[in-house]
Amino acid sequence: MLQKTRGIALSYIRYRETSIIARVYTEEFGLQSYIVNSVRTARSKNNRIALFQPLTLLDMVVYYKNDRDLHRMSEVKTSHPFQSLPFDVSKSTIAIFVTEMLNKVLKEEAGSPPLFRFLVDSVLFLEDASINYENFHLAFLLKLSFFLGFGPESSREFESQLRENSYPFLPDDEMETALNAMLRQPLGSPIRLARASRNDILDALVAYYQIHLDSIGEVKSLPVLREVLG
Repeated sequence: MLQKTRGIALSYIRYRETSIIARVYTEEFGLQSYIVNSVRTARSKNNRIALFQPLTLLDMVVYYKNDRDLHRMSEVKTSHPFQSLPFDVSKSTIAIFVTEMLNKVLKEEAGSPPLFRFLVDSVLFLEDASINYENFHLAFLLKLSFFLGFGPESSREFESQLRENSYPFLPDDEMETALNAMLRQPLGSPIRLARASRNDILDALVAYYQIHLDSIGEVKSLPVLREVLG
């Protein structure tokens, strides 16, 4: 049955000679996998494989049956062509990290409109921002944790949960102030944070997710993100 839905591209793998299997988080159906035919050929119209780069926002018409794990697309286009995110090294590195984390934490279940709106708003902020996005990945993970059911109410609670699980996180005053600001203020709020402190919070956030979700495991994009942004 044909259905319209919006989606956020997460990743894809090659399938046969010219096709891919794309993982997309959809507004209507949650996390889904789609076979997309004839996108890896010289004759592919408008470089369609670019539609499945990390965090691309999609409008789709799909064939959907709730008893299948693999679906097909009838139509797909981007709802917001990117002008900066894939071309700015800092932003693209953030996008790769965020996409890896989303691939690990999002589940194949019914769609969640509030979570989908949060994800779309976050992607649009990152695409449009010219300043104050160096802490985006930190604030994003903190805010995402509430949708996943384990968001901390304060930096003290965050620190306490880490210590209870034998992770030695000892934030100074600047880090505590930054964590509380990221918890309470919108994405893009100007927050002072030294490079070393940013790295410490990033490592602590990944550990925090690992405590709450067995699916996290190794985060392969973490060293590159740490090096590029810190």
